[in-house]
Amino acid sequence: QVQLVESGGGLVQAGGSLRLSCAASGRAFSTYTMAWFRQAPGKEREFVALVSSNTRYADSVKGRFTISRDNAKNTVYLQMDSLKPEDTAVYYCAAAIRITISTLVRGYDYWGQGTQVTVSS
Repeated sequence: QVQLVESGGGLVQAGGSLRLSCAASGRAFSTYTMAWFRQAPGKEREFVALVSSNTRYADSVKGRFTISRDNAKNTVYLQMDSLKPEDTAVYYCAAAIRITISTLVRGYDYWGQGTQVTVSS
């Protein structure tokens, strides 16, 4: 069982920045593919970014968001810059216990509880 705990969400003005963190349990963290998804009210959960040995981003965040990981701390980060009101959502951390490039919700085995990000115009 892998537990994921997100932090770092909040309220920010458009153009601002936030950094999300996700702390994971488990001794095999370095072997997991870690990802961020988000879900806005009334919309489906959507892929944002993933990191394994490589990184992958949704087109909507490419060039503005950066995903990274610190295997010594069992933590994955999402640096969000140039935030827009349309980035407002609950952001979820996800883990797959394999190397994957999946951008689908069903491609991940464990999920955090989510952290709210609100971008005001």
